[in-house]
Amino acid sequence: MGNRVTADRWARLLRALGHRVTIATAWQGQACDVLVALHARKSHGSIARFRRRHREAPLVVALTGTDLYHDLRTSARARRSLALATRLVVLQPKALAALPRPYRARARVIRQSAVCPPRGAVPRKGAFEVCVLAHLRPVKDPLRAARAARRLPAASRIRVLHAGAALDAPSAARARAEARANPRYVWLGPLSRGRARRILARCRLLTVTSRLEGGANVVSEALACRVPIVSSRIDGSIGVLGTNYPGFFDVGDTRGLAALLWRAETDARFYRRLAARCRNLARLVDPELEARAWRRLLAEIVTSRQGFNSSRGESRLSARLPPSPASLAAHPPKAAGRTDGDGRRGSRRSTHGGRGRPAPRRRGTRAGR
Repeated sequence: MGNRVTADRWARLLRALGHRVTIATAWQGQACDVLVALHARKSHGSIARFRRRHREAPLVVALTGTDLYHDLRTSARARRSLALATRLVVLQPKALAALPRPYRARARVIRQSAVCPPRGAVPRKGAFEVCVLAHLRPVKDPLRAARAARRLPAASRIRVLHAGAALDAPSAARARAEARANPRYVWLGPLSRGRARRILARCRLLTVTSRLEGGANVVSEALACRVPIVSSRIDGSIGVLGTNYPGFFDVGDTRGLAALLWRAETDARFYRRLAARCRNLARLVDPELEARAWRRLLAEIVTSRQGFNSSRGESRLSARLPPSPASLAAHPPKAAGRTDGDGRRGSRRSTHGGRGRPAPRRRGTRAGR
């Protein structure tokens, strides 16, 4: 879930486009043609180091929900990262309005793609299962669906299945206590990505209760699996689902969420309306569309490249991720590096503060693969 899922998906897409990619938690001077940094504030150290070393090289900064809806107002480091970037990436169009006006022209919307598990999932009989995929972090408001389920009439068959890790002991204790006291709530703990997607695919609803999101990957996954969604009314979801989507409730509104869950369970016409809207939006999360968006972005920064050594026929990208036990560095034959933290490892094209751009295709030269 979260940043790591995004980093892994982007690495796959960029490799398929012919680039060598390295994922790292920080950029520490590794050679790369482009740096892609995930998280403006947390990756600022890597972004600044990369820009000091490479004044003209391509640097792409991908903005998270925390960046857009909190850090840009409170953190000079986050704002400085925007100033240092060649291009900014946001995950849904409504995010553009959250950017300071001078930086909007640099921003590109790249929607997150997803695919459904290959084997068809069948909803469980005798229950109306509702999925929550969120780690136990305050920004996710992770127990809101459980509290809403407590308010449902006795006749309700709703069961909330919550997959997500507790990041500290108190959070785990709260989830376990809720599961003991609330027969409608099951905390599944941390699950593999594959198992979490299979559970989502069999559920009748996805519930997103976050206080802020840049563009939740779980929303894309639900759309790919044709699972209807109810979500808190936040820009990250509105930008994906649309202003007039019928499945929104106010942030923190337990009563409003309970009413939506009950209506989805008991009002077949309303449920079909949610399902039809989500089916119509599923085309937006096609992986090919996300790949094309990255191809266009890289073509832009190659065309306007400064200081890029075009004598090589391959491009290297480094991706910078915020520090996390899950981050890694990989060095396939042609690597594009990525980072999402304050900078640890990155390869020749980077996702968070680096220079250099992909080599252009030219006669007698192989473009990076």
